[in-house]
Order: sequence, then C-alpha cells, then structure tokens
Amino acid sequence: MSNQNFIDQIKVFCRSGSGGPGSVHFHRDKNTTKGGPDGGDGGKGGHIILKGNKNLWTLLHLRYQKHLLAKNGEPGMGLQKTGADAEDIVIDVPLGTIVRDYETDAKMVEITEDNQEEIILVGGKGGLGNINFKSSTKQAPEYAQPGIPGVEKTFILELKLLADVGLVGLPNVGKSTLLSVISAAKPKIANYEFTTLTPNVGVVKHRDYQSFVVADIPGIIKGASEGKGLGIQFLRHIERNSILLFMVSAENLNIKEQYLTLLNELEKFNPALLVKKRIIAITKSDLLDDELKEEISKTLPKIPSLFISSATMQGITELKDLLWNTLNREIEF
Repeated sequence: MSNQNFIDQIKVFCRSGSGGPGSVHFHRDKNTTKGGPDGGDGGKGGHIILKGNKNLWTLLHLRYQKHLLAKNGEPGMGLQKTGADAEDIVIDVPLGTIVRDYETDAKMVEITEDNQEEIILVGGKGGLGNINFKSSTKQAPEYAQPGIPGVEKTFILELKLLADVGLVGLPNVGKSTLLSVISAAKPKIANYEFTTLTPNVGVVKHRDYQSFVVADIPGIIKGASEGKGLGIQFLRHIERNSILLFMVSAENLNIKEQYLTLLNELEKFNPALLVKKRIIAITKSDLLDDELKEEISKTLPKIPSLFISSATMQGITELKDLLWNTLNREIEF
C-alpha cells in the first residue's frame, strides 16, 4: 500500500438529520366539513452510523468525504399519515477505528468487529401531529410539535491496525524483508533507512492451516516518542498487538543497548506497551558464527530470543512456532 493510499487519521464534520414536524390537519371529505384532528407525526431524521468492514485497511475513502450530512425526516400529513423517516448515513470503516470528539479528545466509539454498527450522531425524533393532543377539553388542537433538531459535531477518526504481532525495530533491520518472507505481503524493500513509510500488514500461515496477523511499522529511532523520525506517526498501531517482536540487526555492535533504546521509546509513548509479551529476533544472523551467537546470547535480556536470517531462512520456522505458541497459550516471560 503506497504512502498516498494509507490514511490512518482524518477529521470529519457530521450532522444528523432533524425530525420532521408534526402535521396540524383536520379531517375533511365530501361528507365532513369540520372533522376532528388527523395530523400525523413527522418522520425521524437520519442517523450517522459507522460500520466495521474487515476488508478495509485505511481511511482513504473518507479523504474527500469530510462532511457527512444526514437528511431531515419528512413532515407528517393529514389522515394520520406519518412522514417518511430519513435514510441513515452508514459509513464503512476499518476494524480498529476509534472515534474521538474533536473538541474534547474524548473517546466516543471503537469499531473492532466486522459489521459492528455504532451510531455516532442520533437523528432527531419526528414531532407529534395534532391528533395526539386531542382531549375531552380540547377537541380541535391547532398545534403540533416541531421535529427535534439534528446534532452537529466534528470527530477525529483514528485507525489502530488490528494485528497479533507488531514488528519493532530501528530502520533497516529487516522488518519488511521478514514480513515478505513469512506472509504474502509485498512491502517495499531496499538497503536504506525509512524504506517503510506506512504500516504493512501480512497474514502468516502456520501449521495445520492456522494463521496470525503481523504488522510492520516504519523504523523507530531514538527520540521517536518526541517526534523524531517517522515512527511516532505510527506507534499507535502497535498498541493493539498481543506480542511485540523486537528486531535487532546482527550488524549492531551492542544488541542489548539497541533493544533498550527501542523499549525506552515505547515506554515514553505509552507505558502500557511494556506489559505486552516481548520477543527478540536478531536479524541477519547468517553473518554470525556459533561462537559469536553464544557471546551475544549472554548479553540478552531474560525474554525469549532467537537468531534469524530472512536471506537463508535460518530460524524462520522456529520464529513462527514461537509466535504462534505465545499467542495461543500462556508463556511466562
């Protein structure tokens, strides 16, 4: 998915429809010149509704649809006819979409399931026609209710990709290459920093026809939590991941220090990320001999770790096994 096609945050102005006014009407026909009240109720104004769609991965389709304006309900009519309800506006959004109030930043709605529907603005109720106000003391009421006005509000739609595993690493450590090897995703791959400019998602097929989802975000550099580099724009996408796979290149002279740098940036961005299960993968391990691997292993934190190479497929099967087992059963870290 190109950088131009991936949109993960957008501002949308919404207005629900007003309810139609009730009717002031009295029954008249060729045999009745002064009949009683028969004004019908007004129709309901249109809601603004978000609907989860598992086939969407971006908010791109809303880029040129930033004003969502529902129609008003139709007025009531004589003969107790109720005005037609206005059609609701239903907008499909990717799973993982969060709706926030633009003014207060308060979280309003979260879409996490396919076909899940959430009303973000309620349409106004139609007004009652004058037939509803007839009584023993008021036989011919000449008034009806107006419809309830619609509501205007501006929202921020924010997408957090739903994935089981998030790839975390500095630029050019092989995250995109790994994703291309273990899934059908085709991210851009090159030997320079920030090849990945947008998140990429791949479905990893495992043994016995099982699968899990992996998300690769742009590389994180020191200071990313303060806005340096590209990572801060996309760190929200790993907040939903069950596992964080820290990828550190074997070309690095101090693997533990690189891991701690990444961990520190995540903690600054959101301390809750530290409670997630963590695994370390030392990439480009075809450059290492057994002696160097043994020395590096002594310096690593006490969490699951393994040496991999996407070029030679070293450790790839073991990595998929470890990720699958960690996702599907409790493992002490």
